[in-house]
Amino acid sequence: MKQLFYILIVFISTSASFAQNEALFNDANAHYNEGNYAEAIDKYESILDTKEHSAELYFNMANAHYKLNHIAPSIYYYEKALLLKPRDKDIQNNIAYARNMTIDAIEVIPEVGFSKLIQTITNTFSFNNWAKLSVALVVLFVILFLGYYFSNSTAKKRVAFVTSLSCLLLACVAVAFAFHKYDLVEKDQPAIVFAKEAQVKSEPNLRSTEAFKLHEGTKVQVLDTVSSWKKIQLSDGKTGWILNEDVKMLKIF
Repeated sequence: MKQLFYILIVFISTSASFAQNEALFNDANAHYNEGNYAEAIDKYESILDTKEHSAELYFNMANAHYKLNHIAPSIYYYEKALLLKPRDKDIQNNIAYARNMTIDAIEVIPEVGFSKLIQTITNTFSFNNWAKLSVALVVLFVILFLGYYFSNSTAKKRVAFVTSLSCLLLACVAVAFAFHKYDLVEKDQPAIVFAKEAQVKSEPNLRSTEAFKLHEGTKVQVLDTVSSWKKIQLSDGKTGWILNEDVKMLKIF
């Protein structure tokens, strides 16, 4: 009875929070439509303070920041919206406009040859889907092997044996791609530069030489963190160290 009471309390509080956030969201949208972008952002941030996250919320926040020419926040929230809805055309189109406001022109080094092929195949499915595929193939292998073992026909035995081994081989390949996908996701630690102009150092200390400068809105990959510094890599392969306060991680929700 006590457990049921706790469940009821949680349900009521969750429903009340959802209703309140929905009212805040509608209020924020009304401010946005009236051109009161700063007020809309305040309302959207109030929703984020309740730990509620959605692609729609981030997208609307990004739009409001874009209207105010806030380069880094607009790109940051578009990128977060893309993490939740990577195939959304509206987000893709709007982030392209926001990126045009950035100063840094960084060349993207494309994947080529066998490496590109592996990346393309790996990104076909998520880690979970690769894992599910490998389990399905193992189950199919077991069924076919049992068919081979109990079959009295030589022809059927041959077919069952070959197809069962093929399923086992494909299952191993699927497992390899699953681990590769997991590794890619874990290593993918994007961040957005928020400083108007940030000095990127050759080593993680202020006395080291300057490697290059970056400006707000530029997207980087974080490779390591040492004290108050982050080691970053650009899309052209250049690396350096930047102060923690100058960048904001994207995968923190």
